Amino acid sequence: MPSSLTPVAPLPEVTVPLNRFIPTGHRHYFNGTWDTPYNRRRFDFWGMPELMPLVRAFLDTCAASRDPEYRYLFTLLGSELANNALQHSDSGTSEDTYTLVAERSLDGIKLTCRDNGMADGYRGVREYLRIDPAGFDTGSETGRGLVLLDAFATDWGDSGWVSHRHVWFYLAYDLRDSAWSIA
Repeated sequence: MPSSLTPVAPLPEVTVPLNRFIPTGHRHYFNGTWDTPYNRRRFDFWGMPELMPLVRAFLDTCAASRDPEYRYLFTLLGSELANNALQHSDSGTSEDTYTLVAERSLDGIKLTCRDNGMADGYRGVREYLRIDPAGFDTGSETGRGLVLLDAFATDWGDSGWVSHRHVWFYLAYDLRDSAWSIA
């Protein structure tokens, strides 16, 4: 049966303050201070690259109790996961989302990025991420993110599910097993 509804005409773009994307009960997730202790924080982001400053504010606030160097590295690695979700999954469409989950432990923070995978990804099929040797080339356009993650995170991995990937990294507070500590 054909629809009798008229399609919505393309709407103009507008500038909206980023804080309008934050629900009232979650504002402390983005304020950059250590006001509210937590063990676990989770936030769903729209698949829009324009929201990356909001992502970085979330990541920086998750590590707010740590020194500036740790905060910088945690934010850098977390931003890389978010950018990968935008670039390499269906989460990168403005109608879709990805989720960042930060879990604090006594000696570090684990960040998981849950994206919506690829539409052509088969459910039940696992394909784990692996380092692309081309990523070591400074002129390369692909693969550098996982090289960065592998070098600077204490540990990292992924679920292997192509249809709904969960990529995570763990960064120890003392930066053990991270090339950052010797760089």
